[in-house]
Amino acid sequence: MTACARSGCAGSIDETGFCDTCDLPALVPPPSAARSASGRPTSARSGSGPAPGGVAARRPGVGEDPFPLPDFEFPDPESLVLTDLRVPDRVRRCANEGCADRTRLPAKDSGHCLSCGTPFSFRPSLAPGDVVEQRYEVCGPIAHGGLGWVYLARDGRLNDRYCVLKGLIDASDEALTAFEVWALTQMDHPNIVGIYNFVRHPDERTGKAREYIVMEYVPGLPLSVVATAAQQGGSRLDEPLLTEHVVTCGLQVLAALGHLHERDMLYCDLKPDNVMIRPADRSDPDTRIKLIDLGGARRAGDTSRPIVITRRYQVSAEEISARGMTVASEIHTVGETLNQLYRATSDHTGQEVPAERHVREQQRIAVGVESFKLVCARARHPEPERRFADAAEMARQLRGVRREIASLRDGRPRPEPSAVFADNAVLLDAGLGAVPPLTRWTRRPAGALLGELPLDIGTPATLAVATGLPTPVVFPDDPAADVLAAAATENAPRLLAQLDALDLDTPEVAFAVVRAGLSAGDLAAAAEGLDEAREQVGEADWRLWWHEGLLELAEADTGAARSRFEEVRRALPGEVAPELAVACCAELLGDHAAAEPYYLAVWRRDHSVVSAVFGLARVHLARGDRAGAVELLDETPDVSRHHDAARIAAVRVLSGTLPNGARPTGPDLDAAATRLASLYLDGGEPTGDSRTRLETVVHEARFALLPNAEAARPAGNGLRELLEARYRALARQTSDRGHRSDLVDLANEHRPFTFR
Repeated sequence: MTACARSGCAGSIDETGFCDTCDLPALVPPPSAARSASGRPTSARSGSGPAPGGVAARRPGVGEDPFPLPDFEFPDPESLVLTDLRVPDRVRRCANEGCADRTRLPAKDSGHCLSCGTPFSFRPSLAPGDVVEQRYEVCGPIAHGGLGWVYLARDGRLNDRYCVLKGLIDASDEALTAFEVWALTQMDHPNIVGIYNFVRHPDERTGKAREYIVMEYVPGLPLSVVATAAQQGGSRLDEPLLTEHVVTCGLQVLAALGHLHERDMLYCDLKPDNVMIRPADRSDPDTRIKLIDLGGARRAGDTSRPIVITRRYQVSAEEISARGMTVASEIHTVGETLNQLYRATSDHTGQEVPAERHVREQQRIAVGVESFKLVCARARHPEPERRFADAAEMARQLRGVRREIASLRDGRPRPEPSAVFADNAVLLDAGLGAVPPLTRWTRRPAGALLGELPLDIGTPATLAVATGLPTPVVFPDDPAADVLAAAATENAPRLLAQLDALDLDTPEVAFAVVRAGLSAGDLAAAAEGLDEAREQVGEADWRLWWHEGLLELAEADTGAARSRFEEVRRALPGEVAPELAVACCAELLGDHAAAEPYYLAVWRRDHSVVSAVFGLARVHLARGDRAGAVELLDETPDVSRHHDAARIAAVRVLSGTLPNGARPTGPDLDAAATRLASLYLDGGEPTGDSRTRLETVVHEARFALLPNAEAARPAGNGLRELLEARYRALARQTSDRGHRSDLVDLANEHRPFTFR
């Protein structure tokens, strides 16, 4: 194997192209990287076997999607040619927009509308063997939709490459073809079907030339077909359809829609029928999503053309009447499409997975699936203003959800910087990860045996949580953004004074006042800032809900704070910070069963949020699981700024009496002593104040395990000797004469018994 080239890493690059120590991709691809028979790099999959749930976990190569869609085999294209050429009733309508009843067509392939007399024809205008413009040989129709027949053809000038010809169902509706040609020629995106040409061919029945668009042939399956097969337990893909796959589909759809929206166009008729999944091939090593059938596309604000939609996926008729087709209505169709696809996943149906394993898997990924459903719910919110503002915003949240589900499924972290929350260095541990202060001994309860004092498991106070949760980033378009960056200071009272002197009335200044007031302990100032923010942003801004939650926490109204943070989570389902906040509130309320899955979801996804693993450890300690708490603390990465705090906490947990009264065992204390010896303390010196305090804690716990009679005999003298020496060393750490005297007395109490 090749050595990892990253500075400070002693690992090796394995066959997946990733380092076995730092888990990062090779700086230079290893020479032994193999490729599969299909041309896809073997580094697309990690490890030597399937991930939990039977699905191989994938690792990205350079430029690859980190969660590629499954491969699958696709049949010979000509096997798709239809033999039943009847047009479904749902697409049979009169072409006359002014028709009183556009559905009153006789049950024939051609004729006249029974309501207005407009002629119609739903017959294919091309037959197998027809050659269009001496170039495109028709194989036959392969699909029909709301606006036209779709024919498979071979391009005689390009080695009989397959392509698609698309015309109209109704010959009188030629204006729609012209618009679709215009729309398609504006598109150049890997997730939108490509257009090659625009051709004419005489219609034998009418004698008129018909127009056809020549498009890219997408050798794949409509997502509607994939979903139907998956629901019936016969997946057409090489893997079971998972929620992560649905999210990847959604991200590629959003990328295509974003491309359209940037050009002031709307797709309008998004649904699984209009989305193809195309298998990997030599030209593209990834399975890919393609939007097809842009016949319903329109310019934003266009009211001249008829609206082509599928009611099941669209917003209400009232919204369309009031607002027309908008980006907000487009977002709604994405939410509904993803919701329908999720219902076909094995996560929802249990198909292709043994029942017992399915239950375990769903318990493991439950928070992630809940996050996915929240994305769909926000996209489909009945109030357009409450939906995602655009495709990019929805995609950001979906990416976070996909990372969360995948990490919960296989346990591998997948961190990603947040676009709306800043990193936070605060550790919510209430001192559990710190060396005990001298007050542990100088302020001990009268008559209490130090080795029997219950361990303070580190549950933070509400104000500590309010000031220690991640901070929303300053929106860059706020007029005071640059000024706020310059005014940042760790001195909260000074920052309050600076903000007051700014004399700028912007939302971000108001939110900064809230946070500074909380840090300074000035809740009145924080409340004033919140009132000002509410006036400026209204009641439907997640930043307002977040700061309301912070203030309610500071006021110890934890239940109300939890509700606020749950609102933020509904708005930002892909973010870590709201889940951490909800978990903290649940823990403070004593609802450990609710706190644990949220802490776990945060930790599994991002090992930089060490507050989450301390929360998990506290949950385990509250139910008496010492070993589980230590195992979790040990997951803190060596590179974390809180690595030493987690190691110190593990020593204290191993040597402490738990809330349920369980004392540490001899093996627990042996493990604590071993860990203590390897801790980096006192600047790396072998002795020092911090090491002395932790050693004292371990010795006290060991002494407390001795029966009282044994402690009075020579057998206990060894521990007494150690404790006496440690207490005298503690006495030398304080300059307070009273405290020094108390510690010397404590040393004398533990002097070994002698018979001289």
